[in-house]
Amino acid sequence: MSEMTVPFLKMNGLGNQIIVADVREVAAKITEQAAVALDKDARTKFDQIMEVHKSDHEQIDANIRILNSDGSEAGACGNGTRCVVSWLNKATSKNAFTFKTAGGILTAQYENDALITVDMGVPKFGWEDIPLEEEFYDTTGIELQVGPIDDPVLHTPSVANVGNPHCVFWAPEDVWSYELDRMGPLLEFHPVFADRVNISIANVVDHGHIILRTWERGAGITQACGSAACAAAVCAVRKDLTGRKVTVTVPGGDLHIEWTDADRILMTGPAEYEFSGMLNPLTGEFSIDGA
Repeated sequence: MSEMTVPFLKMNGLGNQIIVADVREVAAKITEQAAVALDKDARTKFDQIMEVHKSDHEQIDANIRILNSDGSEAGACGNGTRCVVSWLNKATSKNAFTFKTAGGILTAQYENDALITVDMGVPKFGWEDIPLEEEFYDTTGIELQVGPIDDPVLHTPSVANVGNPHCVFWAPEDVWSYELDRMGPLLEFHPVFADRVNISIANVVDHGHIILRTWERGAGITQACGSAACAAAVCAVRKDLTGRKVTVTVPGGDLHIEWTDADRILMTGPAEYEFSGMLNPLTGEFSIDGA
């Protein structure tokens, strides 16, 4: 391994596999080549990398660049943000944090590793904000379907932008009965989505509970997607399917989402540490502490 290395932690948020890379002391970014190499190794396989940069503003604790497992960039990652908060809490003993991401400014509050709350910001519902290639003035349900025209498997999804573009299909039955591994890659690149899209299948159990599966753009099916849980929650409110406080059950566990009267989305969930090491941001070569 070359001399250019940076510290990293392998973590997860409800099974959403996260690498937190500390590049605050170097002028480097993780390359697409390095990201793909890290994802190919079973030990460092990930859904998102949270690349943590030094901030020039006193009010912002860090700038975060987010990478998917294919090397593309994401605008937000709620589960990854909780992992960064857990790490920084142990390094600084602070409980409140502010981050700058491509999707906007995020704030977060640490109580313990099981209860970390991220303010995911204000959701956007305008067709041009998703963004869509066509004008849809009612984004609670756009003209899109999966399956035969006369007998679609799923249809009329809601769309929203919560740092990332999201498309949520409302399933009348068990979300596991749908072939998301086949639908996801096709719909992610559907021409109506100008910047690709995250595809979710949601089932509303009751006024306070949603079950959700998500295909993340650039990452595939994941155990948890925080911004998708937020998107499903706010879209469900817009359709009068739930209240403004809901539990969203993803394959990895439960996230608690509140869409406040101030139009902010608060997401609460856990973060878990797995191991740490050093990695080369240019090549993806790495070593594990103690190995």
